[in-house]
Order: sequence, then structure tokens, then C-alpha cells
Amino acid sequence: MKQVRIGLMSLVTAALLAACGGGDAPVPGTGAPAGAPTTKGSFKSLVSFGDSLSDVGTYAPATSLTGDGKPPYIGGKFSTNLDGNLGTIWVENLATQLALPVVKPAEVGFAGTSVKCPVSVVAACTGYGQGGARVTSANGYHKEAGFLTVPVVTQIANHLASAGSFKDSDLIFVWAGDNDLFMQIDPLVAGSFGAAAQTVLAAARAAATQVQIDAAAGKISADDAKAELAAITADASRKVFGALTTGQEAMKMAAQELAGYVRDQILAKGGKYVVVVTPVDIAITPKGVALDATSRGYGTTLVDTFKLWLRDGLTGQPVQWIDANTVLSTIAANASANGLVNVTNTACDAAKTHGSSLFCNGTPGAPYNGLAAGADVNTWLFADDVHPTTGGHKAISNRFYDQLKAFGWI
Repeated sequence: MKQVRIGLMSLVTAALLAACGGGDAPVPGTGAPAGAPTTKGSFKSLVSFGDSLSDVGTYAPATSLTGDGKPPYIGGKFSTNLDGNLGTIWVENLATQLALPVVKPAEVGFAGTSVKCPVSVVAACTGYGQGGARVTSANGYHKEAGFLTVPVVTQIANHLASAGSFKDSDLIFVWAGDNDLFMQIDPLVAGSFGAAAQTVLAAARAAATQVQIDAAAGKISADDAKAELAAITADASRKVFGALTTGQEAMKMAAQELAGYVRDQILAKGGKYVVVVTPVDIAITPKGVALDATSRGYGTTLVDTFKLWLRDGLTGQPVQWIDANTVLSTIAANASANGLVNVTNTACDAAKTHGSSLFCNGTPGAPYNGLAAGADVNTWLFADDVHPTTGGHKAISNRFYDQLKAFGWI
């Protein structure tokens, strides 16, 4: 009989089809946003929704040097924090480049206690991104550690409650999805998914080989062999990819929800100049590089699933699209042109910063300096395993600025 091989890719394909509903489901990603403005905007404010990549200081109280939630703070942003105004992230950089008001956090707090932006400066408190925030679920990434994790849907609602609507003069960025990714992939990584998957697949291959041997020896019929091989494949797929299919469904739902919020709560409420940024593929970060190949590939699959359904949900919508993976990959591939010399290592010493750049301060000579030996906040790309340094954020804001020019908005 014809030899049948059971491989990882065949099972991945089966899982993908199951997650997308098989042949009866609509094909995601075939459409695209369309109809966004092509004229220059008269911007007066930058409004940003998202997660830690856009967080301009929500959790500063958690980094209080005196431990009482009051200044001085050693950190507060998921980057290489610096004393003064030098430790900025892309949101702040871009606002400065466009001569817009400095973006302040819409909410500041930690461990269930928070303070909304004072009414006197509410016009500048348009940085809604929060570390750990997901698209819809309030059960955000690391919420148990004290993060507020106000989801994007609530961030948008909070802005509407404060401003009443969006304005033509608002430059609006939406960058979310990575925490929905981490909520799916972290349990698998913690459970050594890659090793467990390979064990299951090895057993399946061995069983398939035995079926082929028995068929060749005439011990079982060709039809029975096909049936047994199908059963082996189905069983292995169920064991290995049951959780993965669930993860894809979760990412699909989050993407569809985010597309709905952009359509119904931003565009329909006056948003005109809207940029949607895709999640970052974990494979191009130090966090992803440290994973086994199977887990890393799964992370890429989840991001791709999110991007496909987000794009599908924004078909025909007047927004502009920026692929974060293209941005970061281009920066890394052209490091010197972006003022960078190290695009692989993390600048913050995990042992000094509780494993998070939130607590990383790069001020030379300070007693709370959290940098690794030889690290440079301006020339290294990554602060920790997923967040950019000060220099990394500068490179990102420069690319975003170039994109706005390409859109014809500035």
C-alpha cells in the first residue's frame, strides 16, 4: 500500500482548518481597509489606545523609590526609563514630532487604586494604553500582580465619556492584541508544549509505521489500514492541537471584537484619522527566540490569525493599517541606519528589575540603575524580552512618522 506519513505540518493544517471552521467558513484577510483620508490633517491631539507598548506611565506608583506610591519613581514605562523627560516612548516621541501636546496617561495607579486624569489637564490625558490590557477582557495579562489592565473597549468608552466624541483634529492610534496572545501561549510554554507535542507526534508516527508494516504483510486490509491511520492522525491532532485550536478561536474573537470597536465606537463616533497597528509576532522578540521551535511557530500562527480576522473585520473601513512586524523587522535588519548596534539582547538586567522593564532605569550612576553590563538605552533595541528601549521606541516613532507622511496626513 502507499506509505502514509504523519507530520507536524499536516496536523497544523488540520488545526487551522478546524479553527477557521473548515471549508464552510468565510476566508479571512481577503478584504482590506479602504477610503481613509488622503489629505493632511489639522491635528491638535494624539489619542492612543492599547497595551504596554503604548503605556505612557500608568503604573509609575508601583515603582516608587520610597515604596509608598509617591515620587520619586524609578520607572513607570515599559522601556528603559530615564530621569527627566528623556525616557520617552513612541507615543510621546510622535506627539513631539508633530508639535502636539505631550501625551499624559489617562489613568495612573496600581493594585486596584487609581486616579483619573485631573479635569484641568484632561485635554492632554489621551494616553489610554495600559500594560497588560487586552482587547475586551478585564482579566488582563498579569492583573494578579496589580496591573489595572483596563481593556481597549473600556479605554475607548472612557475617552468618549470624557470628550463626548472624536474630532477631525484627533490623530488616533489603536495598537492591541499582544496580551491576548500572551494569555494563550504562556500556559503552553509553561507546560513545555513543544516537548509534549513532539512526544505525542513520535508515538503517532510509530503507530502509523506499525499499521503500514501490518498492511504490507497482509495482516490487515488496505481499507482497515486507512481507517486506522485516520484514527491515529485524529487522536494525535486532538491531543496536541486541542488547546491550540482554542487559542486560535480566542484570537479570532478578539480580532473581530477590536474591528467592531474601531468601526462602531471610533469611526462612528467621529474618528477620521485612525491608524490600526497589528500585534507583534513573538518570534521576532527575545521572548520568542527563547522558545522551542514548536511554541514559537504556534505564537506566529496566533498573531497571523489575529491579523487576518482584524483585517477582515476592517474591510472597506476608512482606516490606515500598519504592520508592526514589518516595522520591527525593518528596524532590526537596518540597525545602523536606525542608530542601533544590538537588536538581540535585552538592555535591562532581569535580576535587578523583577524581569520587567517597568522597573528598569537607565540613568547612569543612579543607585537604582537596572541595566545589564554594557547595555545602552539608545543603541540597543530591546529593553526586556518584548519591549523596546528608549532608542527602540525612537526608531518606531520615526517609522510611524514616515507612514503618516506616506498616508498624506502630514
